[in-house]
Amino acid sequence: MAHILITSGPTRQYLDPVRYLTNASSGRMGTALATAALENGHEVTIVSGPVEVDYPDAAKIIRVMTTLEMMDAAAMVFQKADGLIGAAAPCDYMPRKVEASKLSKTGQPLQLELIETPDIVATLGASKRSDQWVVGFALETDDVRFRSIVKMSKKCCDMIVSNRADAMNSENNSVEILFTDGQLLEQIDGPKLEVARGILSWIAKRLIKESP
Repeated sequence: MAHILITSGPTRQYLDPVRYLTNASSGRMGTALATAALENGHEVTIVSGPVEVDYPDAAKIIRVMTTLEMMDAAAMVFQKADGLIGAAAPCDYMPRKVEASKLSKTGQPLQLELIETPDIVATLGASKRSDQWVVGFALETDDVRFRSIVKMSKKCCDMIVSNRADAMNSENNSVEILFTDGQLLEQIDGPKLEVARGILSWIAKRLIKESP
């Protein structure tokens, strides 16, 4: 059995003490993946942003807030994990400057300068050992399969799960599971737990190495 690291949920990038950038990721897909992995006897560690869902009791949970915090926590766990499933939707941008006090209305437009955050899956994918694997998630709105395949290569993933924006904060998902050579392994539609079971099945077939 494998030790699987799952990143889950959104992150928050604060503008001031009360306002932040985020997205609609709920953590439901991460919960489903953890449940499916535990059903198969794997050890699971979840690095999660702020969510309201309940993760399985048998999983180890590490709570984070920002993308940088998720990056640091995931990198530490990945050192001893067999593989990563990057199901989180971390913020891609953060403000260059975080205000120490609440921003007040001035009657004028507010201009924000944003800089990119680290790409967690790409960073860990580039650092993986020969005995480790990485499965990414690609959420796209256009040219979904093509962009997912490009993303799989750029992020050094061994497999990628392609889905659309309407999967966020939904009970269901519709995904395509793509292998490292661009091969479509399966398209799955349905409740997220059933989708997660399908993903874990392909991970077991293609990526998890049996102990001698």
